[in-house]
Amino acid sequence: MKPQSTFMICAAVREGQLESLRDLLRSMNISHKKNGLVNPDNSLIPFSRFPNLHMARLVIIEATTADDIKAFGLEPKPWSPTLAFLGDIDGDRNDFFDQLVELAEQGLTQIFSFCIGFPDANSNTLKHWLQTHDVVPDANYINWLGRTVKQVHEEAALHQCLAEYLPQAVDDVRHNTTSPLSLQQQLRQSLLSYVEMQKQTGRLILTAPECTPCRWQLRNLLHKIGIPLVLLLLLPLFLLIAPIFLLRIRMLEQSDPELFIRPTREHIKQLSAQEDWYVTNQFNVFGYVKPGLVRLLTFKFILLLTNYIARHIYNHGFLTRIKTIHFARWVFLDDNQRVYFASNYDGSHESYMDDFINKVGWGLNLAFGNGIGYPRTRWLIKEGAAREHQFKYSQRRHQFPSEVWYKAYPDLTATDLARNHRIRLGLEVRQASDADISEWLSLI
Repeated sequence: MKPQSTFMICAAVREGQLESLRDLLRSMNISHKKNGLVNPDNSLIPFSRFPNLHMARLVIIEATTADDIKAFGLEPKPWSPTLAFLGDIDGDRNDFFDQLVELAEQGLTQIFSFCIGFPDANSNTLKHWLQTHDVVPDANYINWLGRTVKQVHEEAALHQCLAEYLPQAVDDVRHNTTSPLSLQQQLRQSLLSYVEMQKQTGRLILTAPECTPCRWQLRNLLHKIGIPLVLLLLLPLFLLIAPIFLLRIRMLEQSDPELFIRPTREHIKQLSAQEDWYVTNQFNVFGYVKPGLVRLLTFKFILLLTNYIARHIYNHGFLTRIKTIHFARWVFLDDNQRVYFASNYDGSHESYMDDFINKVGWGLNLAFGNGIGYPRTRWLIKEGAAREHQFKYSQRRHQFPSEVWYKAYPDLTATDLARNHRIRLGLEVRQASDADISEWLSLI
């Protein structure tokens, strides 16, 4: 298994350079769709030439809702618009940085020349600058740990190949009255033979999974064991402070100001212009963490658990009951005073929100309830997202579009990826009965 990694290069934009940077980033997009959909063969960052890159985006993070903190009696801190280049990759991020330098050094230099501190006097190479400006997420979600870009493309080609041949296979089997095998068995045998022929001619490739790196296995095992062990050791302390903590949280919840502010039509129009071009959409939100150490520590602890659960439990096709998310991350910025969330999800924005509200509203409350503007919660998990209009207004106000967005397999949903993998497994593992074969054939 080849595990995935993330990267997020952040740098503040020089004063007076914001619109020039936006114009440059727009030049990377498809000419007739200046709405963030990148031309994968653009000259600045030729995304299509990176074989291990699942998804990527360039966003300008602006604090458009910073004044919301005034409701807590505080003045907003200055925030410089910040360029973020982030993505999800197969393998090690440092190897990917080598590829970036090799294939896009000139383009990256041109893009980040609009940012403060570039070039950095202490960074003797572009790779070093990228490494020093890489921000590690506090929590990260991967739909299917170990599923590579190569695997996605190969299994999609396998499905297409079988789907095209299946009618002919059915016709051939119907005319073969001498075989002692059942119809299902004959069909499977015919499809297997066809796949082998396609592989021999080179039209179809099914690469065997790579061995999992020993270093990654060790780190992952230590993380899997270490986090519960530390929490177990701290359990007496948690039990001691739990009543005080819950009482304090409830007091803060009751005093939270209600911010029922509707997003402007212009803002909604800007966001909508970038959505629903493909089966998958991108999502960015940014805002303040509610003031106070209790809120910050609660947020940090919840994201620690979120990262653990996503890494070790929900890493094969779904996050709790949600199956439409490809990748997601939570990142604290500005000395932990603000938080950025990014995801890639299938379906419309409205269905994405409704999916969470209806299935795991309590999870939304835990993950975002400590952010300013989020509807008031009760005991951390109740209410919150259940206040549907207030929740949707708040998340839309804090949402902003990507300047550039790339997906290596734009026409495939997470459901498609899971189906294609099941089709491949059906070739490699013999089914026990005709009913099992029929179920496998129905996937094609």
